[in-house]
Parts: sequence; structure tokens; C-alpha cells
Amino acid sequence: MRFRLSLTALAVAAGLVVAPTVAFAQADQQASDGVSKVLASEGAGFNTAAVQSLLNRGDAAVAAGNLAEARKDYDNARAAAKQLLAFYRDLSGAFRGLDARIPREMDSKGRAALGLLAQANLRLAALFRRQNQPEVAVPVLVEVVRLMTPSQPEGQKAYQSLLELGFVETPFAAAKAGGN
Repeated sequence: MRFRLSLTALAVAAGLVVAPTVAFAQADQQASDGVSKVLASEGAGFNTAAVQSLLNRGDAAVAAGNLAEARKDYDNARAAAKQLLAFYRDLSGAFRGLDARIPREMDSKGRAALGLLAQANLRLAALFRRQNQPEVAVPVLVEVVRLMTPSQPEGQKAYQSLLELGFVETPFAAAKAGGN
């Protein structure tokens, strides 16, 4: 009887050791087949393509004259881009010094998310201006200048909008000279 209990315990322990290995192997196989990479799918996942999809929907809503729907899409794109940017920065920092490939990938994805955030902000600011709410556009435009810097086209465009609104008075000379 004691032998049978020992044999049963050994069989159960072996099953517990082998089962996770099989499950991990199946999960790895699904991931390599693209079956379980739901967050990487274009337009429906949690990635830069999904943010771009929200921006495109907002653009379509503006073209159709549905400004309330456009604002919702631009706000959602802005929020998603901010979350992605924060997550990519966190992951980059966590792996810095351990595996250089991961921070490089996260930094690249972070730059893409930052660009999309700037685009969402510029579109949102344009929407506010169209709705005669320039005071609401100002913080969004200042954020673009802060994030992208005036040396980037998005930063220059945001500063130019601030100039047009009368929030600032000094034109940015580098924008006229072609800038860097």
C-alpha cells in the first residue's frame, strides 16, 4: 500500500512538472503563429495602429460634420497614445542594461506613440478652434510644443497656431528659415 501511495505521488508530481511545460509550449506556438497576439492586431489592438485608426475615424467624422464624434475619437486617440507612451517608457527603463534590443524597440515604439499623440493634439486643437473655443486649444497646443519641441514640424505647427490665436506674439524665426 505504501508503495502504491509513493507511486501515485510520484505520478502526480511528474504530471505537475510536465503540464506547465506543455502549456507554455502551446502558448509559445500560438504566439509564433500570431493566434494570441490580440494586442498587435491593426485597428483593434492596443498599439500605434489602433491609435492611427482612431485618428482616421475622427478625420472621417470631421469630414461628415459630426464634430462631437470627432472629438470623442481624438480624445480616445490622445488617451491611448499617452498610455502607450508611458508603457513603452516603463518597459524601456526596466530592461535598460539587461538586453539592449528591448529598450531600442520600446524607444522606437515610444517615438511613434509620441508622434501620434502630437497628431491627436493638433487635430483636437483644430477642432476646438473650429468650434470657437481657442482657450481650450491653447493647453493642447502648448503640450505639442513641449513634447515635440519647436524644432520638429509638429511643434512648429502648434506654435504657429498659438501665434495665430494671439496667445504668443513672437514668431519663431527658425520656422520661416526652414528650421532644423
